[in-house]
Amino acid sequence: MKKYKPLDLSSLNTYSLHDRHSKVSVKQFARPSEKGTSLRSFIHSLPDQLAGRDLLELVLRLAGCVKSGRPIVIGLGAHVIKVGLNPILIDLMEKSIISGLAVNGACIVHDTEIAMVGRTSEDVDEVLGSGAFGAARETGEFINKAISSGAQKDKGIGQAVGEALNGSSFTYNKLSLLATAERLGIPVTVHVAVGTDIVHIHPDADGAAIGKGSLSDFRLFCAMIADLQGGAYLNFGSAVLLPEVFLKALTAVRNIGHRVNEFTTANFDFIRHYRTMTNVVNRPTSSGGKGFNFIGHHEIMIPLLAAALLDELDR
Repeated sequence: MKKYKPLDLSSLNTYSLHDRHSKVSVKQFARPSEKGTSLRSFIHSLPDQLAGRDLLELVLRLAGCVKSGRPIVIGLGAHVIKVGLNPILIDLMEKSIISGLAVNGACIVHDTEIAMVGRTSEDVDEVLGSGAFGAARETGEFINKAISSGAQKDKGIGQAVGEALNGSSFTYNKLSLLATAERLGIPVTVHVAVGTDIVHIHPDADGAAIGKGSLSDFRLFCAMIADLQGGAYLNFGSAVLLPEVFLKALTAVRNIGHRVNEFTTANFDFIRHYRTMTNVVNRPTSSGGKGFNFIGHHEIMIPLLAAALLDELDR
């Protein structure tokens, strides 16, 4: 067996540290917060590195969208509603910062239950064994009726459910995304995968109406994406469905001649997913604009983003 001796490094070529390019400088260091520091000052005091740099840039880009009158569209997964963030999004809607919402089918379930009774999200482990999961009568009846009635009038699911909520004067409508959006005239599109939502197990679910309403909403979403040049699309917590819908809408509008290649995208979720990175952050902005990805709990990251944006806008 060959035996080795420590290598003599006395002839190693060196260079001056003063001449070397370095990726980190004290100029990029964080600044400690002082008593009474504003949120805007805090965001600007983050280290000019990685997510600290990205969060500040995203806030400045979104502020630029608002100041220039360009749209900010939010794609939403239901977990965002379940962790109590409706008031944050409603505030941004009422301040004309959010231009439109795209949601999955679970969102309208939880949003409707919030409006109806101020509570949502059953304990699946507790009721699945008995077959009771998803069988709440009022939820199924209300949503399926709204979808069917809307389809008869050629309305998308978002508009139909929003109108039905406001027409019912539920106690907690003020905390409903769909009711608020309908009241403010903000478009909400609902993108349904049949069989994924509890309302689909109810006997009054109408597949033709669900499909018609959701397809109408997809085309409405395409109209929002066609106007995205200079704007922003943010994906909050949808790992698969909305990233796929966004990519299909983007290719459709580009195919028919809309110029949508300079815009901002960002994904917020608590783990890293393939589709969000590919379909929201990277591919759509490959010919212009910029995509961002942030990992963290929705109940912390989304209020932080909203507050930082409002502070930057001084609203």
